[in-house]
Amino acid sequence: MKLIRFGEFGKEKIGVQIDGVHYDVSAFGGDYNEQFFAENGLARLAEFVKANEGKLIEVPAGTRLGAPFARPSKIVCIGLNYKDHAEETGAAIPSEPIIFMKSTTSLVGPNDQIVIPRNSTKTDWEVEFGIVIGKKASYVEEAEALDYVAGYVLHNDVSEREYQLERGGTWDKGKGCDTFAPMGPYMTTVDEIPDINNVRLWLKVNGKTYQDGNTANLIFSVQHVVSYVSQFMTLLPGDVISTGTPAGVGLGFNPPIYLKAGDVVELGADYLGESRQEVVAYAY
Repeated sequence: MKLIRFGEFGKEKIGVQIDGVHYDVSAFGGDYNEQFFAENGLARLAEFVKANEGKLIEVPAGTRLGAPFARPSKIVCIGLNYKDHAEETGAAIPSEPIIFMKSTTSLVGPNDQIVIPRNSTKTDWEVEFGIVIGKKASYVEEAEALDYVAGYVLHNDVSEREYQLERGGTWDKGKGCDTFAPMGPYMTTVDEIPDINNVRLWLKVNGKTYQDGNTANLIFSVQHVVSYVSQFMTLLPGDVISTGTPAGVGLGFNPPIYLKAGDVVELGADYLGESRQEVVAYAY
């Protein structure tokens, strides 16, 4: 099953995608939020969709898609989780997962604009495979980690490299700017991906491919990451863990390449769909 949310920002309705068609399921009630995932919402929604087969209303073509779930309690990210990406940035291969946080206010829809922050000159791209937590997880064993996952989502971990690396402190200040977490077009449930450790993901800027990776090359697997993060914080239903990016980010080039107003970023992943973001300057 593929979950979508559609409509005006902040007023999204819930829907599903079936065979490439978007359907309105707002009659089911509620939103795709912590309560939905915690209260067996996926199973109940599947029953609702089956019971209303042939009666669901299509979402009009061209309707804006929002993030496929409501604002989570947290967006946890894993840094330098592909060997080739660590090498291109000159960083050491981590011995344990590097954890940083993205602000929940950075979350936007898959095709919303990326806004370059005020005074930014080093805004960068990162295609990532995101994990959506399905039930409360604390001190989870790696062998049981996938039991706590509801699904997966495409994520562009937009990053401001000066803020992240040159301004002191943690990475978070370069990761959580408004519009820096486009997610979607949909959340794909766990049953639809045969092997999460073999998923291709890619990213283009202005039609040129910069990233082309595979989750097979993760340093720390999806299972390990879920287990590891749960040792340090309780993961709540609807929370997102973004697993890191493969090589090909702007920072890795000599000289570096950064986003500018007018650029178009396109990205995608097997089973997770594609998204497109136009880059605009901050409006003073």
